[in-house]
Amino acid sequence: MTNKITLLVALPFVALFCYTQNILSQNISNAKIDSLSVILNIEKNHEKKLEILNDMVAIAFQSDLELAKTYARKGVYIAEQSKHKNWLPKFYEMQGRMHANLLELDSATVNFNKALKGYTEINDKKGQATTYFKIGWVHKRQGQIEEALKVDLKALKLMEAIDDKLGIAGAYNRISEDLTKQGRHQEALEYALKTIAFCKENNLEIELAYAYTAAGDTQIALGNSEAAFGYYNEALTLAKSLDFSIFSIINFSNNRANALKRMGNYQEAKTAYEQALTQAEAVNYGNAIYVITGNLGEINLLLGNYNDALKYQLQTVASQEAEGDVSNLTEGYHHLSSIYEKLENYPMALEFQKKALVMRDSTAKMESDKTMSQLMTQFETEKKDQTINAQNTQIAQQRKTQILYITIAIILAFSLLGMLFSFKNIRKKRQALQVLNAELDTKNKQNELLLKEIHHRVKNNLEMVKSLIALQSAQLEDSATKDAMIASQNRVQSMGIIHQKLYQGTNLGSIEMKDYFLNLSDGILDSFNAENKVKIECAMEQLELDVDTAVPIGLIVNELLTNAIKYAFPNSETGKISIQLEQKTTDTLHLKVTDNGIGKVSGLAPKGTGFGSQLIHLLTQQLNGTMQEDSNKGTTVSFQFKYQKAA
Repeated sequence: MTNKITLLVALPFVALFCYTQNILSQNISNAKIDSLSVILNIEKNHEKKLEILNDMVAIAFQSDLELAKTYARKGVYIAEQSKHKNWLPKFYEMQGRMHANLLELDSATVNFNKALKGYTEINDKKGQATTYFKIGWVHKRQGQIEEALKVDLKALKLMEAIDDKLGIAGAYNRISEDLTKQGRHQEALEYALKTIAFCKENNLEIELAYAYTAAGDTQIALGNSEAAFGYYNEALTLAKSLDFSIFSIINFSNNRANALKRMGNYQEAKTAYEQALTQAEAVNYGNAIYVITGNLGEINLLLGNYNDALKYQLQTVASQEAEGDVSNLTEGYHHLSSIYEKLENYPMALEFQKKALVMRDSTAKMESDKTMSQLMTQFETEKKDQTINAQNTQIAQQRKTQILYITIAIILAFSLLGMLFSFKNIRKKRQALQVLNAELDTKNKQNELLLKEIHHRVKNNLEMVKSLIALQSAQLEDSATKDAMIASQNRVQSMGIIHQKLYQGTNLGSIEMKDYFLNLSDGILDSFNAENKVKIECAMEQLELDVDTAVPIGLIVNELLTNAIKYAFPNSETGKISIQLEQKTTDTLHLKVTDNGIGKVSGLAPKGTGFGSQLIHLLTQQLNGTMQEDSNKGTTVSFQFKYQKAA
């Protein structure tokens, strides 16, 4: 297995700042950010504020992805407040890019879709193309190679329409990568060589480094390790001369080490991997840490360092399982089986050999080579998307019968029952883990992987239910029924986000509520298409709650946000909703949701079916809480809960 790191590198309309690995350069970058922060705080003009934040994102991206994400989120907020249609999609794209490089793929997809919508509204073809590149990256990360090729071809057509040479070269590189992943190596090599010539002809030095990388990838796939080493070495040398970011340097260094491994230079490759891992850990580059750890597991196996190989390979497989990286799990299981066999632990070797066989059978038909060939032929001969659009239209028109209602109800019921059953099992496992002694540390880690997998599968089931509800809602004409379906979809989403946070985080027992509310708010605003109408703020500090408390509170907030968006701001009025959750004492939680809408009108009957209000009261009783409502100026709903952390 030769694991590659892929970093989203195309950030449009962002100033490029040099990054070197020495301390002096890092201090200069910090000084620039501090200086810009001072200017930002005193600047009053929204346009200039957004320009400053644009530069701050670019600087922070060179060394701190979390900091860059914070600045991008601030840019989204200011662009929304000032209704700046040109800046808003740019900052959505930046924010999605940071989520993607931190492997927060669901959040990345939400932001990329918003960016694409914004670019389309202002007819920004380059913005649409660069966003398609990033959506394609997410598809490839999830093993959806056919979908990645579709959007990469769309991006190429847009770049050709505006004659953007750098964008065209970038599209060629991505198509070469798509073909390599599909196993069509000779075609991929032809595209890579075509890109190298194109970059040299048009003096595109930055994209030339990635063209060398694409050529190296195809040579690796074709078994030409020395040729691959030559291309990778060219890419790394060029990247260093052009002062690429530390993230790109780490990627190129990993590629070069892959070629050394294929050439049989195991010790040299091991040293290169260790240096790259040290750099990746220093800048918290999660994507690279995950990939390089897998490569260190393999190289130590080849060198006969079986204990070190086991340590790295267990970390790699745990990450692959948590992230759903099915494209590499078969190889990971095989490596673990081989390592355990060398260590004479034959039961574990047999267990992982069985897992490898099961995974191989389940992924053997994941991609269709025939479909990929049709896509390439269609693009090269006609360069049109008519076939793809027709397929999407046909899918959107299916499943209109009443049977779908029954199917949705059954799936939802089984999913909720499964969730409750999972909670009971998880609680029992936690209690059992507390009495195990330190000598069972390895077993504890295996149980933790199992718990994450449970949360991952529950989240996937809820996503399927949400998709089915959304599909049916699109076919409904009765507004009341459609609203009810959307409300059900949001309730499922509220629970799904909980499980997403659990399997992605390091603490299986608690949820960070502020980040959860931000994700929940984005999803609800998106479902009602109310991003430009209502602003939701979380006026609270970070607070972690256990799962048994977070789920009902999340459902309560979901209902209150839905009611406020639907009824508090009629006639296209804009408004603001505030969420505040705090732990006043060790056993008391205070929740307050406030909007500045019209409040309750005297003498007017409540709207809706009343199910949401009943659900709020039931959940409040479940948490041993009380509720108060004030409708004098807007609406304020306050709750007081007795809180006792679950065991």
